[in-house]
Amino acid sequence: MPHFKDVQSQFMAHIKDPAHIAPPSDIEPRRMAIYSELFFNNIEGFVASAFPVLKSLYDENDWLALVRQFFIAHDCKTPYFLEISQEFIEYLSNDYQITDKDPIFMLELAHYEWVELDISIRDEDESYTTFDPDILDLAPLYLSSLAWSLSYQFPVHIISPKYQPQIAPDEPSYIIVFRDCEDEVGFIAINGMTALMLQLINENPSISFDSLCIKLQNQVPSFSLDIIKQGAVSVLSALTEQGVLVTKK
Repeated sequence: MPHFKDVQSQFMAHIKDPAHIAPPSDIEPRRMAIYSELFFNNIEGFVASAFPVLKSLYDENDWLALVRQFFIAHDCKTPYFLEISQEFIEYLSNDYQITDKDPIFMLELAHYEWVELDISIRDEDESYTTFDPDILDLAPLYLSSLAWSLSYQFPVHIISPKYQPQIAPDEPSYIIVFRDCEDEVGFIAINGMTALMLQLINENPSISFDSLCIKLQNQVPSFSLDIIKQGAVSVLSALTEQGVLVTKK
C-alpha cells in the first residue's frame, strides 16, 4: 500500500499539472478532474481580480497558460488567498522568464496593480492624523501609511489594451497610489521634484517643512531656498488636503 504522504504528494502534483502528472490510482478520475478544476479556478480568479489590466493584455489561452505556469512552478508560502497576488509578483520577479507573448512592461504593471490592492486592504496607522495645510510649516511631516510614492520606467497608470508602449519613455513616471478618507484607492501623477520631496519625508519621518526645504535645496542647488519653499508650499498643501501627507496625533 502506498504511503499516505506519497499519495498526498501525487495528488497535489496532479492538481497543479493534470496534463503531465498522473493522478493517484485509487481516486476516481472524475473526482480528480473536479478537484483540479476547482483549485485552478480559485487561483486564476484571485490572480485575475488582482491584475485586471495585465490580464486584459493577453488572449484567454495565453493568460491561462501564464497562471497555470505560476500554479505549477511557484511554491506559495502563504495559506491566505489575499496574499496570492504578492506570491504572483514574487514569481514574476524571481522565477519567470518573460516571453515574446508578454508585454515589455509586464513586471512594472503587475507591481503597480499589486500596490493598488495592497493599499486597498492595508490597515491604517491610527497614530497618524490629517491636518490643516495652513499649519504646514508647524506640523511634523509623515507620508501616510495609506500612500505609496513610486517610480516606473513605463507609464503603468495609463496602460490599457489600446495603449501598450514598446519603448520606455525618456523620463520615468512618478506616481502616488493612496487611499482617501472614503476608502477609495486612487493615484496622482507627480513630477520628479515632488517624488524627491516625498522620498525625503519618508526617509526622515517627522521632518519639519523648513528642514525638508533645506534638504531639498542641498539636492538641487540650482534652485534658491526661497524658490523651493514657494513650490513646496503649493505641492505639499495639495497632498495634505488629499491625505497623502499626515502628522502624528
